[in-house]
Order: sequence, then C-alpha cells, then structure tokens
Amino acid sequence: MIGEPSANAPAVRGHEWPGASLGWHSGKLKDSIHAITRGLPFQTLETLAASSGMTLPELASLLGIPARTLARRKTAGKLSFEESERVFRLATVFEKAVRLFDGNAADALQWLRTPKKALDGENPLDYSKTELGAREVEKLIGRMEHGVFS
Repeated sequence: MIGEPSANAPAVRGHEWPGASLGWHSGKLKDSIHAITRGLPFQTLETLAASSGMTLPELASLLGIPARTLARRKTAGKLSFEESERVFRLATVFEKAVRLFDGNAADALQWLRTPKKALDGENPLDYSKTELGAREVEKLIGRMEHGVFS
C-alpha cells in the first residue's frame, strides 16, 4: 500500500523523499498526509530505529511516548495521529541530517546528538521535540548545506 512501509523499500541512504527512513516507497505528499492521518503502522517506528541507529526506547522518549503506551501501540500495530506526526517530523529532521552528511547515517546521528550553539546549547534531537524546534534544526541544516557559518 502506498505510504506504508515496504520490505522492498530502498535503503535510507540518500533519503530521496520524505519518509524514506520510515521505509516508505511513495514520495507523494498526499500519500504521506493520508498515512499520518490514519495513524502510521508501528513498524514505521521500528524501521526508523533501524535506519537511524537509535534505540526504540530512545525514539519513544524523543517522541514523548511512555513505555506502557509504546507497548500498547506495538500490540495494536498502529500509532495515533499525534504520534504519527511526531514520528514523521523526527524522520524528516533525521533524513535532512543524513543528506547533510552525504548519506552517512552514523555521522548524522552523532551531529544530531551533539549540542549546538545555534540551538542555545541544545542538541538537534531534543530541539526537534516540537514543530517549531524541528523547523529551526532544518534551517540550521540548510545554512550548513549552503556554507553559512552557524
């Protein structure tokens, strides 16, 4: 199904479209919106953990999903609309960082975990817990891509 994770999805290397790190095989915005609105399959969170190098508990903490809720979502096989939006937001930030580091997910994750002066001393992952913070991280990545010292 379009917008759902695919076992045949290309590796996250390059992150050609939003959601690639979630295992999605569709680059269409409307498909992403529809999937998020329905609630992403729990598998997308597991795929993001595998592609990013983060643990599931670390991701859950960044996404504000308590351990018991995470266990319920795993059993149900589906995330809520709000959780799905947060997963997609974090995946987008991760994918942009991977592009910044020429496809090297390990280097991108290291950068995302390191405090940045431009983010008031916070690391980009923590800063991305909110929509506003994620946009600031994306702006920082954009400045770095264009060689602007930040």
